[in-house]
Amino acid sequence: MSTTTAPANPKVGFVSLGCPKALVDSERILTQLRMEGYDVVSTYQDADVVVVNTCGFIDSAKAESLEVIGEAIKENGKVIVTGCMGVEEGNIRNVHPSVLAVTGPQQYEQVVNAVHDVVPPRQDHNPLIDLVPPQGIKLTPRHYAYLKISEGCNHSCSFCIIPSMRGKLVSRPVGDVLDEAQRLVKAGVKELLVISQDTSAYGVDVKYRTGFWNGAPVKTRMTELCEALSTLGVWVRLHYVYPYPHVDELIPLMAAGKILPYLDIPFQHASPKVLKAMKRPAFEDKTLARIKNWREICPDLIIRSTFIVGFPGETEEDFQYLLDWLTEAQLDRVGCFQYSPVEGAPANDLDLDVVPDDVKQDRWDRFMAHQQAISSARLQMRIGREIEVLVDEVDEQGAVGRCFFDAPEIDGNVFIDNGSNLKPGDKVWCKVTDADEYDLWAEQIG
Repeated sequence: MSTTTAPANPKVGFVSLGCPKALVDSERILTQLRMEGYDVVSTYQDADVVVVNTCGFIDSAKAESLEVIGEAIKENGKVIVTGCMGVEEGNIRNVHPSVLAVTGPQQYEQVVNAVHDVVPPRQDHNPLIDLVPPQGIKLTPRHYAYLKISEGCNHSCSFCIIPSMRGKLVSRPVGDVLDEAQRLVKAGVKELLVISQDTSAYGVDVKYRTGFWNGAPVKTRMTELCEALSTLGVWVRLHYVYPYPHVDELIPLMAAGKILPYLDIPFQHASPKVLKAMKRPAFEDKTLARIKNWREICPDLIIRSTFIVGFPGETEEDFQYLLDWLTEAQLDRVGCFQYSPVEGAPANDLDLDVVPDDVKQDRWDRFMAHQQAISSARLQMRIGREIEVLVDEVDEQGAVGRCFFDAPEIDGNVFIDNGSNLKPGDKVWCKVTDADEYDLWAEQIG
């Protein structure tokens, strides 16, 4: 029996100097690199590149920073410098001309790009199983951040290899998660995006053990976690939520404005036959009724999802079932992928007819056209309404941001024509003036 070895993850060494603010910067950089598949190692010898986050507050701190940079160059040779002393690039290069790149404090994107230049991320990204695309996230660290609450997955979906790659579900201690969230908010984050392979399953592996945060008991469970996060005064957005029965408990929190009325649920398909072949943890027969009930409780609820077309054995009847289901479900934000085999996935061994590539493409085109009509109609209903917008970018034309139904990078935008006076991270109330299939246009009103 032949075996294949997965390519090794690129490895980064990291030295963080200075104050707690620098430590937060380091955590943000490391979080991004970890999401992109980099391993963080504890020795110079094991690292493919070393990042030194410097302190430049006083002379002794600068001297320590220069000393550590020199040590990293001696032990490893490939060194990227960031942090407060990075604003004195000339002084750094006078002492250490061989450093590969120098950036200043809070320049997270530049640091990550410099790491990419030295040791690129792995290119075998699969959008069906990976949480975020390796190079698809623009860092906007001052006002939003990803909060990973667990690793691994207990499901055995036939198209997925997460359990074999990352193991079974391992939930982070709830106190650690909330401490991280609190640190992020204190550092200026206005939106927390909760992610994991299976957010709904948080705490299952530890039997919803009670932890502690700020001296109070909190269960390691999604509902209690969301209740606690809601006290931080920022947007809380949930991703990768499987529609387990206890998800119903979140809807009143959304209706009360405690967390964003937004659910990212990876349905993947609607045909019972295809879902069975996918081995999805699905409740397809009840899902439409539950969506209807959720919207009765929280009329503003936004549901986004992803689907796969062309899965082995999918017939035209199955595909039409999916289109009819979309018409009934009226989902707001939807992505779609054409099925492609993943090495090591059980679906490769299914005794089912392979869907030809031209049929996959045809179904993808039809799916996207069908859903675009639904999304467009739902966005048209927003015209004339007032929404709160979190600003991401500003230029001379105005501001670009997102409202509660737009997750960064994967959903739409809100274009604020009279928003050139704003800055990234601002929250402002706007009135919607126009819409297309994905985006909104609005005017600032407050």
